[in-house]
Parts: sequence; C-alpha cells; structure tokens
Amino acid sequence: LERALRAEDLTLAQHNALQQALWTPGVSAAEIARRSGITAQSMGAAVSQLVERGLLRREPHPTSRRSVRLFATTEGEATAARAASIARLIERETTSPLSPDDKDSIHRLLYRLVEELNPDALAIDARSLN
Repeated sequence: LERALRAEDLTLAQHNALQQALWTPGVSAAEIARRSGITAQSMGAAVSQLVERGLLRREPHPTSRRSVRLFATTEGEATAARAASIARLIERETTSPLSPDDKDSIHRLLYRLVEELNPDALAIDARSLN
C-alpha cells in the first residue's frame, strides 16, 4: 500500500491522517496517532507535511488552547478519495485468492486482534464511514 500511495505522494501516516480528518472532522493529531498506532511525533510530522501541501488545515480548538483541530481541504478531500481508491484496489488484489467466507473470517479475526491490541483504532463512529 505504501508503494502504491506514492502515486499520490503520500506515506501511510499521511494517508491515515487525511482519512481520519475526513471521517471525523476536527480530530486532533494526537487522536489520529492513537488510532493509527504510531507515535504522536511521527503523526505530527505527517500532519505538518499535509498542512504545508494544502491538504489539511489546522484550526484552534474552541475550548482548549493546547489542542488543534484538523480538517481536510477541498484538495485534501480529492487526494483522500484517490488514495482510498488505491487502498481498495490493493485490498482487492491481495485478497483475490480468498473466498468471501475466508475474507469474512479474516476480517473478524483481525478486528478481534485490533480490539485487543489497539482499541483506539476502533474509536471512529462506523456511521461516519458510510
């Protein structure tokens, strides 16, 4: 996936940040880092690069002077859509040898692992993904 995302000049961390900002507008970089399972410093660098490229914008939090909220720009939304298409293609390619039942089983097992190892990754309201 990381190699395929180079077409959009994105790293995995940047892709995660962009998608998270779309799914939960106003999310903080710290929350994205927790959900992604990477350090806050690494996510901070990824977010800064996206801001410099005009794909994300920062806004002050209305009640916390220490927190900054992140929002995708129009260009960021377009880049995120292209990157999501790339991710779906990679997923289809890598799972093509599997039957639908096998895919469902793997999804359930991976979900259980993530639930145990990084429950913050599941913090997104599933309704926001539709």
